[in-house]
Amino acid sequence: MKKKMLLVAMIAALSFQAGAAVPDKVADAPLKPQVGQAQAAVLASRVLTKLHYKAAPLDDAMSEKIFDRYFKSLDSEKLFFTQADLNQYAIVRTRLDDAINGENLSVPFAIFNLYQTRLRDRIAYARELVKTGKFEFASDETYQIDREKADWVKSDADMKDLWRKRVKNEWLRLKLAGKDDKSIRETLDKRYENYLSPSRQPTSEDAFQIFMNAYAMSIEPHTNYLGPRAADNFDISMRLSLEGIGCVLQSRDDYVVVREVVPGSPAGLSGKIKVGDRIVGVAKDEKGPMTEVLGWRLDDVVALIRGPKDSTVKLEIIPADAGPDGKHAFVSLVRQKISMEEQSAKKTIYEVKDGNAKRRVGVISLPTFYQDFEARRRGDKDFKSATRDVERLLVELKKDKVDNVLIDLRNNGGGSLNEAVELTGLFIDKGPVVMQRSADKKVEVESDTRAGMTWDGPMGVLINRGSASASEIFAAAIQDYGRGVIIGEPSFGKGTVQTLFSLDRFAQDDKVRYGEVKFTIAQFFRINGGTTQLRGVTPDLKLPTMTDAESFGESSYDNALPWTQIAPATYIPAGDLKEIIPVLDKKHVARIAKDKDFQYLAEDIALVNKQRKENAISLNETVRRKEREQQESRAKLREARLLAAPGADDPILLPDPKDALNKAIAAKPASGKTAPIPKVAGVKGALRSDDGLQGAERTLAAELEAEKLAKAAKDVLLNEAVHVLADEVALLKADSRMAARVIPYAQPTTAGK
Repeated sequence: MKKKMLLVAMIAALSFQAGAAVPDKVADAPLKPQVGQAQAAVLASRVLTKLHYKAAPLDDAMSEKIFDRYFKSLDSEKLFFTQADLNQYAIVRTRLDDAINGENLSVPFAIFNLYQTRLRDRIAYARELVKTGKFEFASDETYQIDREKADWVKSDADMKDLWRKRVKNEWLRLKLAGKDDKSIRETLDKRYENYLSPSRQPTSEDAFQIFMNAYAMSIEPHTNYLGPRAADNFDISMRLSLEGIGCVLQSRDDYVVVREVVPGSPAGLSGKIKVGDRIVGVAKDEKGPMTEVLGWRLDDVVALIRGPKDSTVKLEIIPADAGPDGKHAFVSLVRQKISMEEQSAKKTIYEVKDGNAKRRVGVISLPTFYQDFEARRRGDKDFKSATRDVERLLVELKKDKVDNVLIDLRNNGGGSLNEAVELTGLFIDKGPVVMQRSADKKVEVESDTRAGMTWDGPMGVLINRGSASASEIFAAAIQDYGRGVIIGEPSFGKGTVQTLFSLDRFAQDDKVRYGEVKFTIAQFFRINGGTTQLRGVTPDLKLPTMTDAESFGESSYDNALPWTQIAPATYIPAGDLKEIIPVLDKKHVARIAKDKDFQYLAEDIALVNKQRKENAISLNETVRRKEREQQESRAKLREARLLAAPGADDPILLPDPKDALNKAIAAKPASGKTAPIPKVAGVKGALRSDDGLQGAERTLAAELEAEKLAKAAKDVLLNEAVHVLADEVALLKADSRMAARVIPYAQPTTAGK
């Protein structure tokens, strides 16, 4: 079976680290190309110039594109380089192709080292401002929020003024959050110091991968170079499993901290690892020496901890409740296969009142189209698969007697093409699902060949701008077949197919790994002949969104493939929704017009769009304080609504019988008193109060609590999608002739009872 992937994940979502597990001890020393990198660059160029769907020669014209993208990749917000820096390297603007072909990477590395120098210079200046600067907040200065499309500043003097405003803004944020000057100085100085922490220092692998991605993405947005470690991490993300101990780790200052312990994992079963524990030493095996990892990069520590199944790893930890000088503990754990269940498909059931009746809607959330390709190739009967998991959940929902099913694909960036085809097959009988056109214009049709449907009742798909690739294939097929209602916002618009090509096949030495190239080999088309490329899937019922189409989505790329179409496939629609969609839309519009949550959401969207258009924030304390007060007032109104009891018309989340008892026991207060209602962070996606802090500057407990509350927050858009599907059930049950046209294949026990 071909190993095809469909991805929307941008380069920043990939792990950029590769190479040896022991980190470089060269924080300030210039980075140099490592063994094998020059050869990997040449090999990658041969693949990209010969096999890519949009093959382009590696010449002077491509070199200019690489030059521009490389500088932008390093400094996307234009906070470090000046125009003078770019001018300094103008002479090599058309020579980066020669650097690759001639196996001489000195220029790309020199540019990267200049970036590191500029980074240190700017951070040193910021720390100087924090230490000695005194800011006034009475003037009408402004700071540009998004500088991605801004011009490069011309001189160091201009750059210093830009950083003065940046530091002033960060100081003001903390001041408005109630911090005094001493606390602000400590917070900001530590923040900038952490930018230069050894745990954040780049390696030659980082420099090489960023440069090679500048080349790859200059051809087409979804083409990437993956270093050895990035390739390994990508494989893990697809199969949703790895061999390790079952801890989610995070860098905080110079420590690697346990952020989560996976239930049922070696760490979880041992009872010896707790959230907040700091790992300061690792021995890769039972007899190996303990390696101190204080100040190490997170990915290097993870590489030490991972290992073959049934092998032993030793950890030296400082317990969460102990100070920096607390007594260290030593824990030995046997590595096992860890399943990343958090990314697996999950189901919930919502109940909606409809007069005297109650409609049950089953919701299946699918974060990605995952598949363990290697296990499937080996013939493993229990290989991890999105389709198999969803099929199991559909069978359970049938037993739960749901009336309608919603597949939630929001922020699902894609994955396996094969999974998209097979998942579609759960809702249609045999037939084509998607077409692919290769570079030589040959068209292949990918079809569902399995007879019958796992779910033959009414269904819908919830999408947003983050739904891409495989998500778009599935949603488009469901729409073209007339099989279900598509709800949400226009999807990402990625209509291309990628494959992975391992460069290691050319390696002469097992110790040298060249990495992989992920590149576009085809464009996919809907069975109606159109493509989702650039335009995405247009929902039947649109929901409001805060997404900026100009900065997120296929149309935001300057070199995306154009929209086009081919002859449609031969297929028979499974149903006809033309009659029912206008009725559902009318009910939807009438309902949200009276819904306070949607009124709040509309206000937030208007505010975000206004800020996005202005792209500037005031540095005047009086102005900012007034804005903050207005924002906090909005947040309180939303919180009050969220803490109120559900309204008579709100969908009710039904408890899962499997864990309802455990949840009830866990929620029962020890004193016997009624447990306090936790404050909800707000409507999902709503604006919240600014505490002026970043990431790890908050305590781990506060960070985890915020995530917990965000998950518990009312999901306004999901609730409305559930309402739409409940409306559909009511209409179909009230009109058997309409039901026969919308879902003519459904069994009476499913939709017509």
